[in-house]
Amino acid sequence: MTIIVKIMPKASILSGPRVAVLAYDGLCTFEFGIAYEVFGLPRPEMGGGWYRYSVCGIEPGPLRAAGGLSVLVDHGLEAMAEADLIIVPGWRAIDAEVPETLIAALRSAHERGARIMSLCSGAAVLAASGLLRNRRATTHWRYVASLAERYSDIAFDVSVLYMDEGSILTAAGSAAGIDLCLHVVRGDFGAEAANSVARRLVLPPHREGGQAQFIHAPVPVEREGVRLGPLLEWMRQNLDAEQPISVLAKKAGMSMRTFQRRFEQTTGVSVGAWLLKERLRHARGLLENDETSLEDIAVASGFGTPATMRHHFRKQLGTSPSAYRRSFGA
Repeated sequence: MTIIVKIMPKASILSGPRVAVLAYDGLCTFEFGIAYEVFGLPRPEMGGGWYRYSVCGIEPGPLRAAGGLSVLVDHGLEAMAEADLIIVPGWRAIDAEVPETLIAALRSAHERGARIMSLCSGAAVLAASGLLRNRRATTHWRYVASLAERYSDIAFDVSVLYMDEGSILTAAGSAAGIDLCLHVVRGDFGAEAANSVARRLVLPPHREGGQAQFIHAPVPVEREGVRLGPLLEWMRQNLDAEQPISVLAKKAGMSMRTFQRRFEQTTGVSVGAWLLKERLRHARGLLENDETSLEDIAVASGFGTPATMRHHFRKQLGTSPSAYRRSFGA
Protein backbone atom coordinates (compact mmCIF):
# COMPACT_ATOMS: atom_id res chain seq x y z
CA MET A 1 0.00 0.00 0.00
CA THR A 2 1.26 3.49 -0.87
CA ILE A 3 0.28 6.60 1.06
CA ILE A 4 0.72 9.98 -0.61
CA VAL A 5 1.26 12.64 2.03
CA LYS A 6 0.37 16.19 1.02
CA ILE A 7 -0.13 19.46 2.85
CA MET A 8 -3.83 19.76 3.62
CA PRO A 9 -5.52 22.08 1.10
CA LYS A 10 -7.14 24.08 3.89
CA ALA A 11 -3.75 24.89 5.42
CA SER A 12 -3.48 27.97 3.18
CA ILE A 13 -6.31 29.68 5.06
CA LEU A 14 -4.69 29.06 8.43
CA SER A 15 -2.32 31.49 10.11
CA GLY A 16 -1.11 29.61 13.18
CA PRO A 17 2.30 28.11 13.99
CA ARG A 18 3.89 26.09 11.19
CA VAL A 19 4.44 22.43 12.12
CA ALA A 20 6.79 20.24 10.08
CA VAL A 21 6.85 16.49 10.72
CA LEU A 22 9.79 14.47 9.43
CA ALA A 23 9.32 11.41 7.24
CA TYR A 24 12.11 8.97 6.39
CA ASP A 25 12.78 5.45 5.17
CA GLY A 26 11.74 3.16 8.02
CA LEU A 27 9.15 5.68 9.28
CA CYS A 28 7.52 4.84 12.63
CA THR A 29 3.88 5.17 11.65
CA PHE A 30 2.40 5.33 15.15
CA GLU A 31 4.39 8.37 16.22
CA PHE A 32 3.88 9.94 12.79
CA GLY A 33 0.14 9.39 13.20
CA ILE A 34 0.18 11.05 16.63
CA ALA A 35 1.71 14.20 15.16
CA TYR A 36 -0.85 14.30 12.36
CA GLU A 37 -3.79 13.62 14.65
CA VAL A 38 -2.94 16.49 16.98
CA PHE A 39 -1.47 19.08 14.62
CA GLY A 40 -2.59 18.13 11.11
CA LEU A 41 -6.19 16.97 11.40
CA PRO A 42 -8.59 19.69 10.17
CA ARG A 43 -10.17 21.42 13.16
CA PRO A 44 -12.47 24.19 11.90
CA GLU A 45 -13.78 24.66 15.43
CA MET A 46 -10.36 26.09 16.37
CA GLY A 47 -10.62 28.95 13.90
CA GLY A 48 -8.04 30.31 11.47
CA GLY A 49 -5.20 30.53 13.98
CA TRP A 50 -4.72 26.76 14.20
CA TYR A 51 -1.52 24.97 13.20
CA ARG A 52 -0.29 24.88 9.61
CA TYR A 53 0.86 21.30 9.04
CA SER A 54 3.35 19.89 6.56
CA VAL A 55 5.48 16.76 6.09
CA CYS A 56 9.18 16.89 5.22
CA GLY A 57 10.90 13.92 3.61
CA ILE A 58 14.53 13.75 4.71
CA GLU A 59 15.46 11.62 1.69
CA PRO A 60 14.02 10.83 -1.75
CA GLY A 61 10.94 8.60 -1.85
CA PRO A 62 9.08 6.43 -2.00
CA LEU A 63 9.78 5.85 1.68
CA ARG A 64 9.11 2.56 3.44
CA ALA A 65 7.07 2.83 6.63
CA ALA A 66 6.28 0.40 9.43
CA GLY A 67 3.27 -1.79 8.73
CA GLY A 68 4.05 -2.53 5.09
CA LEU A 69 3.30 0.98 3.82
CA SER A 70 5.08 3.20 1.32
CA VAL A 71 4.96 6.97 1.64
CA LEU A 72 5.37 9.67 -1.02
CA VAL A 73 6.05 13.14 0.36
CA ASP A 74 5.68 16.44 -1.50
CA HIS A 75 8.36 18.35 0.40
CA GLY A 76 11.96 17.85 1.43
CA LEU A 77 14.11 19.40 4.15
CA GLU A 78 13.59 22.87 2.67
CA ALA A 79 10.12 22.87 4.25
CA MET A 80 11.79 23.03 7.67
CA ALA A 81 13.13 26.50 6.93
CA GLU A 82 9.93 28.27 7.99
CA ALA A 83 8.67 25.79 10.58
CA ASP A 84 7.93 26.99 14.11
CA LEU A 85 7.74 23.43 15.46
CA ILE A 86 9.63 20.45 14.01
CA ILE A 87 8.62 16.96 15.09
CA VAL A 88 10.91 13.93 14.85
CA PRO A 89 8.89 10.68 15.13
CA GLY A 90 10.52 7.56 16.52
CA TRP A 91 13.77 6.96 14.62
CA ARG A 92 14.21 3.91 12.36
CA ALA A 93 16.70 2.29 14.76
CA ILE A 94 18.19 3.56 17.98
CA ASP A 95 21.73 3.15 16.60
CA ALA A 96 20.97 4.08 12.97
CA GLU A 97 23.13 6.85 11.53
CA VAL A 98 21.53 10.27 11.25
CA PRO A 99 22.22 12.00 7.90
CA GLU A 100 24.45 15.06 8.10
CA THR A 101 21.96 17.01 5.97
CA LEU A 102 19.26 16.43 8.60
CA ILE A 103 21.62 17.37 11.44
CA ALA A 104 22.51 20.62 9.68
CA ALA A 105 18.85 21.45 9.02
CA LEU A 106 17.89 20.81 12.66
CA ARG A 107 20.75 22.94 13.97
CA SER A 108 19.82 25.75 11.61
CA ALA A 109 16.17 25.59 12.69
CA HIS A 110 17.17 25.65 16.34
CA GLU A 111 19.46 28.64 15.84
CA ARG A 112 16.65 30.68 14.31
CA GLY A 113 14.34 29.86 17.24
CA ALA A 114 12.20 26.93 16.09
CA ARG A 115 11.00 24.43 18.69
CA ILE A 116 12.18 20.88 18.02
CA MET A 117 10.37 17.90 19.50
CA SER A 118 11.17 14.19 19.47
CA LEU A 119 8.74 11.34 20.08
CA CYS A 120 10.02 8.09 21.57
CA SER A 121 13.31 7.05 19.88
CA GLY A 122 13.33 10.28 17.86
CA ALA A 123 15.53 11.49 20.73
CA ALA A 124 18.37 9.63 18.98
CA VAL A 125 18.19 12.17 16.17
CA LEU A 126 18.28 15.12 18.56
CA ALA A 127 21.19 13.53 20.43
CA ALA A 128 23.17 13.01 17.23
CA SER A 129 22.53 16.62 16.22
CA GLY A 130 24.02 17.90 19.47
CA LEU A 131 20.80 19.67 20.43
CA LEU A 132 20.50 17.73 23.69
CA ARG A 133 24.04 18.47 24.86
CA ASN A 134 24.06 19.57 28.51
CA ARG A 135 20.25 19.32 28.64
CA ARG A 136 17.73 17.12 30.36
CA ALA A 137 15.85 14.75 28.05
CA THR A 138 13.82 11.57 28.01
CA THR A 139 13.00 8.74 25.63
CA HIS A 140 11.52 5.27 25.89
CA TRP A 141 13.02 3.53 28.89
CA ARG A 142 14.33 0.73 26.64
CA TYR A 143 16.65 3.17 24.85
CA VAL A 144 18.00 5.26 27.71
CA ALA A 145 21.00 3.06 28.51
CA SER A 146 22.10 2.86 24.87
CA LEU A 147 21.86 6.61 24.29
CA ALA A 148 23.35 7.54 27.65
CA GLU A 149 26.40 5.38 26.90
CA ARG A 150 27.03 7.22 23.62
CA TYR A 151 26.07 10.71 24.84
CA SER A 152 27.37 11.20 28.37
CA ASP A 153 26.68 14.94 28.21
CA ILE A 154 22.89 14.40 28.13
CA ALA A 155 20.95 14.02 31.41
CA PHE A 156 18.41 11.34 30.48
CA ASP A 157 15.53 10.81 32.89
CA VAL A 158 13.79 7.45 32.56
CA SER A 159 11.16 8.33 35.15
CA VAL A 160 9.12 10.91 33.23
CA LEU A 161 6.63 10.93 30.36
CA TYR A 162 8.04 14.01 28.64
CA MET A 163 10.48 16.85 29.11
CA ASP A 164 9.95 20.47 28.10
CA GLU A 165 13.22 22.38 27.95
CA GLY A 166 11.72 25.36 26.14
CA SER A 167 12.94 25.10 22.56
CA ILE A 168 13.74 21.38 22.88
CA LEU A 169 11.08 18.86 23.90
CA THR A 170 11.34 15.09 24.24
CA ALA A 171 8.76 12.39 24.90
CA ALA A 172 9.17 8.90 26.30
CA GLY A 173 7.37 5.86 24.87
CA SER A 174 4.94 6.14 21.98
CA ALA A 175 1.80 7.02 23.93
CA ALA A 176 3.72 9.65 25.90
CA GLY A 177 4.08 11.46 22.59
CA ILE A 178 0.36 12.21 22.76
CA ASP A 179 0.83 13.74 26.20
CA LEU A 180 3.64 15.95 24.96
CA CYS A 181 1.66 17.06 21.90
CA LEU A 182 -1.30 18.00 24.11
CA HIS A 183 1.11 19.82 26.41
CA VAL A 184 2.28 21.90 23.44
CA VAL A 185 -1.31 22.65 22.38
CA ARG A 186 -2.09 23.69 25.94
CA GLY A 187 0.84 26.09 25.98
CA ASP A 188 0.04 27.52 22.54
CA PHE A 189 -3.75 27.78 22.67
CA GLY A 190 -4.80 27.20 26.28
CA ALA A 191 -6.49 24.49 28.31
CA GLU A 192 -9.81 24.53 26.49
CA ALA A 193 -8.17 23.85 23.12
CA ALA A 194 -6.06 21.02 24.57
CA ASN A 195 -9.13 19.55 26.26
CA SER A 196 -11.05 19.70 22.97
CA VAL A 197 -8.30 17.80 21.14
CA ALA A 198 -8.12 15.26 23.99
CA ARG A 199 -11.88 14.70 23.86
CA ARG A 200 -11.68 13.83 20.16
CA LEU A 201 -8.85 11.44 20.98
CA VAL A 202 -10.97 10.00 23.84
CA LEU A 203 -8.12 10.67 26.26
CA PRO A 204 -7.67 12.36 29.63
CA PRO A 205 -6.91 16.03 28.94
CA HIS A 206 -3.66 16.20 30.85
CA ARG A 207 -0.98 13.92 32.25
CA GLU A 208 1.93 15.60 33.96
CA GLY A 209 5.31 15.17 32.35
CA GLY A 210 6.75 14.00 35.66
CA GLN A 211 4.47 10.97 35.83
CA ALA A 212 6.32 7.67 35.75
CA GLN A 213 6.72 5.96 32.36
CA PHE A 214 5.71 2.56 33.62
CA ILE A 215 4.53 0.68 36.68
CA HIS A 216 5.32 -2.86 37.73
CA ALA A 217 1.73 -4.09 37.27
CA PRO A 218 0.23 -2.12 34.38
CA VAL A 219 -2.58 -4.63 33.82
CA PRO A 220 -4.53 -5.56 36.97
CA VAL A 221 -4.98 -9.20 37.85
CA GLU A 222 -8.52 -9.83 36.62
CA ARG A 223 -9.98 -11.01 39.93
CA GLU A 224 -8.53 -8.10 41.90
CA GLY A 225 -9.56 -5.62 39.19
CA VAL A 226 -13.14 -6.79 39.53
CA ARG A 227 -13.04 -6.61 43.32
CA LEU A 228 -11.36 -3.23 43.57
CA GLY A 229 -12.94 -1.54 40.54
CA PRO A 230 -16.13 -0.44 42.33
CA LEU A 231 -14.07 0.74 45.31
CA LEU A 232 -11.78 2.83 43.10
CA GLU A 233 -14.83 4.49 41.57
CA TRP A 234 -16.25 5.17 45.05
CA MET A 235 -12.94 6.72 46.07
CA ARG A 236 -13.02 9.01 43.00
CA GLN A 237 -16.57 10.07 43.77
CA ASN A 238 -15.74 10.86 47.40
CA LEU A 239 -12.42 12.66 47.20
CA ASP A 240 -13.71 15.29 49.63
CA ALA A 241 -14.15 12.66 52.35
CA GLU A 242 -11.62 11.17 54.73
CA GLN A 243 -10.53 7.80 53.31
CA PRO A 244 -8.59 5.96 56.00
CA ILE A 245 -7.19 2.60 54.97
CA SER A 246 -9.23 0.88 57.66
CA VAL A 247 -12.47 2.07 56.05
CA LEU A 248 -11.32 1.22 52.52
CA ALA A 249 -10.18 -2.25 53.57
CA LYS A 250 -13.54 -2.90 55.18
CA LYS A 251 -15.36 -1.82 52.02
CA ALA A 252 -13.16 -4.18 50.02
CA GLY A 253 -13.78 -7.04 52.47
CA MET A 254 -10.08 -7.49 53.24
CA SER A 255 -7.71 -7.09 56.13
CA MET A 256 -5.74 -3.84 56.07
CA ARG A 257 -2.49 -5.61 55.21
CA THR A 258 -4.06 -7.64 52.39
CA PHE A 259 -5.89 -4.58 51.05
CA GLN A 260 -2.73 -2.46 50.90
CA ARG A 261 -0.78 -5.23 49.16
CA ARG A 262 -3.48 -5.98 46.58
CA PHE A 263 -4.25 -2.30 45.98
CA GLU A 264 -0.63 -1.69 45.05
CA GLN A 265 -0.50 -4.84 42.91
CA THR A 266 -3.58 -3.65 41.03
CA THR A 267 -2.79 0.06 40.58
CA GLY A 268 1.00 0.08 40.77
CA VAL A 269 1.04 2.69 43.57
CA SER A 270 0.15 2.94 47.24
CA VAL A 271 -3.29 4.05 48.46
CA GLY A 272 -1.91 7.43 49.52
CA ALA A 273 -0.15 8.04 46.19
CA TRP A 274 -3.25 7.07 44.24
CA LEU A 275 -5.47 9.40 46.26
CA LEU A 276 -3.03 12.27 45.90
CA LYS A 277 -2.91 11.83 42.12
CA GLU A 278 -6.71 11.76 41.89
CA ARG A 279 -7.09 14.80 44.15
CA LEU A 280 -4.61 16.76 42.07
CA ARG A 281 -6.42 15.72 38.90
CA HIS A 282 -9.77 16.85 40.32
CA ALA A 283 -8.35 20.13 41.57
CA ARG A 284 -6.75 20.86 38.18
CA GLY A 285 -10.06 20.25 36.45
CA LEU A 286 -11.83 22.72 38.73
CA LEU A 287 -9.10 25.30 38.29
CA GLU A 288 -9.24 24.95 34.50
CA ASN A 289 -12.98 25.10 34.00
CA ASP A 290 -14.66 27.36 36.54
CA GLU A 291 -14.07 30.20 38.97
CA THR A 292 -14.64 28.30 42.20
CA SER A 293 -12.62 29.77 45.06
CA LEU A 294 -9.40 28.09 46.12
CA GLU A 295 -10.95 27.38 49.51
CA ASP A 296 -13.86 25.48 47.94
CA ILE A 297 -11.60 23.63 45.52
CA ALA A 298 -9.34 22.53 48.37
CA VAL A 299 -12.34 21.11 50.23
CA ALA A 300 -13.91 19.49 47.13
CA SER A 301 -10.62 17.83 46.23
CA GLY A 302 -9.98 16.46 49.70
CA PHE A 303 -7.03 18.68 50.58
CA GLY A 304 -9.01 20.46 53.29
CA THR A 305 -7.23 23.81 53.16
CA PRO A 306 -5.67 25.98 50.44
CA ALA A 307 -2.33 25.75 52.26
CA THR A 308 -2.30 21.95 52.00
CA MET A 309 -3.34 22.11 48.36
CA ARG A 310 -0.58 24.64 47.61
CA HIS A 311 1.97 22.37 49.28
CA HIS A 312 1.07 19.42 47.06
CA PHE A 313 0.87 21.53 43.91
CA ARG A 314 4.35 22.88 44.60
CA LYS A 315 5.80 19.48 45.40
CA GLN A 316 4.14 17.46 42.62
CA LEU A 317 3.58 20.00 39.83
CA GLY A 318 6.15 22.69 40.54
CA THR A 319 3.57 25.47 40.58
CA SER A 320 0.81 26.96 42.74
CA PRO A 321 -2.95 26.56 42.25
CA SER A 322 -3.25 30.27 41.40
CA ALA A 323 -0.46 30.12 38.84
CA TYR A 324 -1.95 26.96 37.36
CA ARG A 325 -5.32 28.71 36.95
CA ARG A 326 -3.70 31.72 35.27
CA SER A 327 -1.90 29.43 32.82
CA PHE A 328 -4.62 26.90 32.05
CA GLY A 329 -7.93 28.36 33.17
CA ALA A 330 -10.62 28.72 30.52
